[in-house]
Amino acid sequence: MDDILAFSEGLRTPFKLLTSLAIGLLLGLQRERTPSAKAGLRTFALVALFGTVSGLIADAAAGAWIIAAGLVLVGLMIIAAYHHAEEGPEADSGTTTVIAVLLCYVLGVMVWYDRSQLAVSIGIVATVLLQFKTELHGFSEKLSRQELSSVLQFAVLSFIVLPLLPNEGFDPYRVLNPYHIWLMVVLISGISLAGYLALRLIGTGKSLPLVGALGGLVSSTATTLVYARQGAAGAAMAPIASIIITIANLAVLARIALVSAVVAPSALPLMLPVLGSGLALGLVALMRRLRTMVAAPQLAVPELENPTNLRVALGFGALYALILFGSAWLSERAGSHGLYAIAVPSGFTNVDAITLSSLGLFNSGTVSAAVAATAVGLAFISNVAFKLGVLLFLGSRELLKQCAPSLIASVVGIVAGLLFFA
Repeated sequence: MDDILAFSEGLRTPFKLLTSLAIGLLLGLQRERTPSAKAGLRTFALVALFGTVSGLIADAAAGAWIIAAGLVLVGLMIIAAYHHAEEGPEADSGTTTVIAVLLCYVLGVMVWYDRSQLAVSIGIVATVLLQFKTELHGFSEKLSRQELSSVLQFAVLSFIVLPLLPNEGFDPYRVLNPYHIWLMVVLISGISLAGYLALRLIGTGKSLPLVGALGGLVSSTATTLVYARQGAAGAAMAPIASIIITIANLAVLARIALVSAVVAPSALPLMLPVLGSGLALGLVALMRRLRTMVAAPQLAVPELENPTNLRVALGFGALYALILFGSAWLSERAGSHGLYAIAVPSGFTNVDAITLSSLGLFNSGTVSAAVAATAVGLAFISNVAFKLGVLLFLGSRELLKQCAPSLIASVVGIVAGLLFFA
């Protein structure tokens, strides 16, 4: 046994060197394909090895300054390479390559200090960023001032507001935790922002399923309202609007599954069959109509409200806190029936809040996974009923007739899932 341990210990240093070499080769391979770069495959590989060897020497000599000195030397080396390069109208400033070389050195050091997995992950992400320069530039150019403001607002919600909030409950049920409540706001805002940006960037004339799915990620209620009005404008628009509305509302089930996976992964074995049943039946009813759809005229992407707007975030946070407290209070007094009683009205316009509340109560042990899944299912059913009412009063009978089969099928699937699995 001692011999095996000694042999394993002897392999640690060569393995670390090989890991560093792999990281350097990965980054160098990408830079090698960039003609203006002054560092390529061999340079990056050697820099990564130099970082690991610097860590080795720093440990042996008990001098952390060796690592810092190595970083300075690497930086001076690559800067000097660009300083002496020929200048011209299309000359590369080399900023990206300089940072990549310095990062490569630091990743080599991380490998020596047993952070190989993190170093490899960072190396892969860095290579992706380097490789997709054109696509990233195109993405940034497509973003308007409004979209950039949305990203900045999300950053404020996530990295400034969230860390300042106390992480403890202030009510008798210990559910009104400011940090936890705002974390849920950040989660929903993040999912909505991803769909919002994607929807804004795809423009017009894209596939109806894509517009519908992204609209469902941002807000199925807003998407239903927008396209109900468009569908009522004329008989020719009704089939197109109905497809988008249907897909947007089916996407709610995928959104709930994503939220469940993040907030309460232990509830997924029950949540997924229930949600999957509703999604499957809804899609089956939709597929026949999708196959018979002819080329659709261009529809304008709906003007949806920025999901990271502070007013929107505060409104959702207040609604979530109210439903969370009400659910805990009713669950204590009426058991699962109390949670069901609040799930139905709260699900009319917003399924996220009751979903998070139910999963939060499940995490705290207040309710079982079956009760949480049933509450979410009831909220979705009431949400579909609300949408059908919107289509009837703001859309047209023809639009309602085209949307109803898939939406009702998804409700039947939810009910069947709850009966069989919950």
